[in-house]
Amino acid sequence: MSDNRMNYTISSNENFPLVEIALERGESAYIQRGSMVYHTPSISLNTKLNAQGSGLGKLIKAVGRSMVSGESAFITQAISSADDGKLAIAPSMPGQVIALELGAEQYRLNDGAFLAMDGSAHYTLERQSIGRALFGGQGGFFVMTTQGQGILLANAFGSIKKISLANQEMTIDNAHVVAWSTNLDYNIHLENGWLQSVGTGEGVVNTFRGTGDIYVQSLNLGTFASHLGTFVGTTESSNTSGIGGLINEFL
Repeated sequence: MSDNRMNYTISSNENFPLVEIALERGESAYIQRGSMVYHTPSISLNTKLNAQGSGLGKLIKAVGRSMVSGESAFITQAISSADDGKLAIAPSMPGQVIALELGAEQYRLNDGAFLAMDGSAHYTLERQSIGRALFGGQGGFFVMTTQGQGILLANAFGSIKKISLANQEMTIDNAHVVAWSTNLDYNIHLENGWLQSVGTGEGVVNTFRGTGDIYVQSLNLGTFASHLGTFVGTTESSNTSGIGGLINEFL
């Protein structure tokens, strides 16, 4: 690839996408741990510390940041030893995958949104204010921020919609935020205070101001998990009555 950009294809299945990345000799990509589906023999997967620097300081930085942010201390690097390397990856939850071009535009990412980026780009974990850390879902005291040039692949829970602001303001449920332009100002807070949040069912929101893009996902993972937990609880209760209850008594 003469422009040193990630060569990728995303399957047409929007709900359960599979991404195939083509790598030439010496090219690399960073992928989310556990996202690999298959690869050709020329592709090798290497574990890298998720921090800059070297030696013991790099290890301490990676582990310490992992403890306070929830972000893994490690990241997987895929590198090819031939010109026809192929690597397929998939997100851990059903939903759309989008490609964001890095360079003039950089992005901040919500938890779980990172899927892959090419070897010429990278990201850092940027320290947040205490207020944002307490309310936010963007890694606690740190938020993932992209740097460099290349392609970032981000995944979501459900479909993704792009919202463009031109010196405007928009408030979005924080659990629906996937990524946003770094030049946007953002404020994570409760919607109209504790009492109103309880009454409306809306909790932590993110208010964006300025000019840039925001990518939102249609589904809320926390709400989905809550509904699923209720269903599982009901199923377990039913299994303890009737025939299921008699079987449990004998067991």
